[in-house]
Amino acid sequence: MAVMPLLLLVAGSAAVAGLARRTPVPAPLLLVAAGLAASTVPGLPDYTLDPHIVLPLVLPPLLHTAALDSSYLDLRANLRPVALLSVGYVLFATVAVGYAAYLVIPDLPLTAALVLGAVIAPPDAVAATAIARRLGLPHRITTILQGESLVNDATAITAYKVALAAALGAATTWGEGVREFAVASLGGIGIGVVLMVPLHWLRVRLCESALLENTLSLLIPFVAYATAEQFGASGVLAVVVVGLYLGHRSWQVDFETRLQEEAVWKVVSFILESAVFALIGLQLPVVLRGLGRFGGPQALGYAVVLFLIVVLARFVWVFPGTYLPRVLSARIRAREPGVNWTSPVIIGWAGMRGVVSLAIAFSIPEGHGSAAFPARNLVLFLAFTTVIATLVVQGLTLPPLIRLLKLPGRDTQAQTLAEAQAQNEASRAAEERLAELLRDDRNALPGPLADRLRTIMERRRNSVWERLGAVNEETGESADETYRRLAREMIATERQVFVQLRDARRIDDEMLRTLLRRLDLEEATAYREVAS
Repeated sequence: MAVMPLLLLVAGSAAVAGLARRTPVPAPLLLVAAGLAASTVPGLPDYTLDPHIVLPLVLPPLLHTAALDSSYLDLRANLRPVALLSVGYVLFATVAVGYAAYLVIPDLPLTAALVLGAVIAPPDAVAATAIARRLGLPHRITTILQGESLVNDATAITAYKVALAAALGAATTWGEGVREFAVASLGGIGIGVVLMVPLHWLRVRLCESALLENTLSLLIPFVAYATAEQFGASGVLAVVVVGLYLGHRSWQVDFETRLQEEAVWKVVSFILESAVFALIGLQLPVVLRGLGRFGGPQALGYAVVLFLIVVLARFVWVFPGTYLPRVLSARIRAREPGVNWTSPVIIGWAGMRGVVSLAIAFSIPEGHGSAAFPARNLVLFLAFTTVIATLVVQGLTLPPLIRLLKLPGRDTQAQTLAEAQAQNEASRAAEERLAELLRDDRNALPGPLADRLRTIMERRRNSVWERLGAVNEETGESADETYRRLAREMIATERQVFVQLRDARRIDDEMLRTLLRRLDLEEATAYREVAS
C-alpha cells in the first residue's frame, strides 16, 4: 500500500473514533459505518484487507493489550464459562453454522460450508469489550466476554485450517484434525509459558532504561506470535499467555516504565482498533466482485438467513452452557448461586464478529481449476455481511437491551469502600515502615521533611474515604477533589512561569524540559487520582 492511502486510513479512522466519543454510538460501529460510506466514493484507493498483515502484525498487539488489561485471577475464577465459550462454542458454531449453510445454499460443498462456519465462529475481542465497559456491565459478564475473545481466535483459526485442508482435497481425518487442534492449542500455551518468565526477567532487568524496556514491550507480542507459529502452534494463545503473565507481574517493573508503557500501548491500540474497524467497512467493493451466479438478491437472502442462524446458534449454546453445569454439579451450584436469566441473554446477544473473521476469509487461497476453493467469493461475501450485521444490529441494540433488562451495574459505592479499606491497610503499613526507617541515623531527616512524608501519606489515605462522604454544596466536589484541582491550578501557574523564564533567557531549554517533566508527573498523578 502506498504511503498516502495509509496516512488517509489512519488519520480518517482516528478522526471518526474521536468523533464517536461525542456521540452515544460506540466507536467500532461508527467506524464501520464510515468505512462503508467511504467505500462508495469514486477514486478511493483499494484497501483490500491482507491477512498476511492483519494476522501476524495487527492481531498480536491488540490481543497483547487486551491480555495486559485482563485479570489473570478473574479469568481463572471464571475458567469454566470462558472455556465453554472460547473453545466449546466456537467448535459448535463451526459445525452448526457450517451445516446449516450447507443445507440452505445449493451446490455449496459441506467442507466449504464448514470453512465458512469456522470463519464466522469467533466473536470479536475489541467490539464486545468496548461496549461492555462503556455500558458498565457487571464485572463477571465483562470478564467472561473478555476472556472468551482472548482465546476464541485460536480455536477458530485451528478449526479453519482443518476444514480448509478438507475442502481443498487434502487427506484429513477426524483423528488428524483433533491432533492438529491439540498441537496448536497445547503448543501455543506451552510456548507462552516458556517465553513469559525470561521476557519478564528482561523487563525487570532493563528497568534502568525505560525507553529500552518499552521497545522490548512493543516487540513482545510479535516475538511470542512468530515463535509459536514457527513451531506450528497457536501464536494467539502464546501472545495471550505472555500478556496475562506480564500484566499480573507489572507491579515489579519500574514506575517510569509503567507510565510510558501505558501511554504507548494506548496510542497503539487506538490507532490499530480505529483502522481495523474502518477497514471492515472499506471491504465492500472487494467482496462484491466476482459473486457470479450468487450475485444480487440471492446472495443477500443467504446473508440474512446466515445472520439469523449465527445469532440463534449462540443462544442455543449459551443457555445450556449456563444452566446445565449447575444442574449436574452441586459444587458449581454452591460456588455460583443465583444466576439470573438476564446474564446469558446479554452474553448471547454480545456476539459481534470482527476483523479476525474477515482476515481468515481473505486468507482462503484463490487457486484455479481443481485446486480452487469452491464458492470462495460467496464465502467472502457472507463473512463480510455477517460481520457488518452483527456489529450494526447487535452493537446498536445491546445498550437498549441492557437498559430494558435493568441489568445491575457495578456497585461503585462498594468498590470505593473496598479501595478505601485497601488504602488504609497500605498506609498503616507504610507508617510503620517510615517510623522504622527514621529510627536509623542513616535516614535522619529534618522535621519538616519527615512531616511532609506523613502528610502525603495521610492525604492518600483520606482521599478515598472522602469520596464516600459529603461534597461541597456549591461545586459538588469532595475536599480532596478540591485540593487536587487547586494543586493542578498551581502547577499550571508554575509551568507558565518556567516558560516565561526560558523566553527571557534566564534558563535554557534543557532545564525547562527537566522542570516541565517534573510538573507533568505531578499533574499526571493528580489526574489519575481524580479519575479513579
